[in-house]
Amino acid sequence: MEEKIVADVKIVTIIPRVDAANAKTVETQLNDIINGGTRKLVCNFSQNEYISSAGLRVFLSTLKMMKKSGGEIVLCGLQPYVQEVFDMAGFSQLFTISGSEDEAVKEFK
Repeated sequence: MEEKIVADVKIVTIIPRVDAANAKTVETQLNDIINGGTRKLVCNFSQNEYISSAGLRVFLSTLKMMKKSGGEIVLCGLQPYVQEVFDMAGFSQLFTISGSEDEAVKEFK
């Protein structure tokens, strides 16, 4: 996953597929980011085309970890299929979801 910082917000570009084969790796990377002190996190899904239930669990775990640490997470750039998966799982109500990276960063101000 690519990482960058805009203002004081860490932006992570989510890989094209998050499934059972790589969910643990993605979770470890996100946990390391949070444990490293990040309190404002944007997950950019613009390159992500597929997420499985294992992938959804990763982001639920990340959301819980961010809230526990006093941080916030915003998702952006969800492709239609991925947005549909989030909607069907009820995750769209749990997360703040923005259309673009710029909009997501503004959610923190």
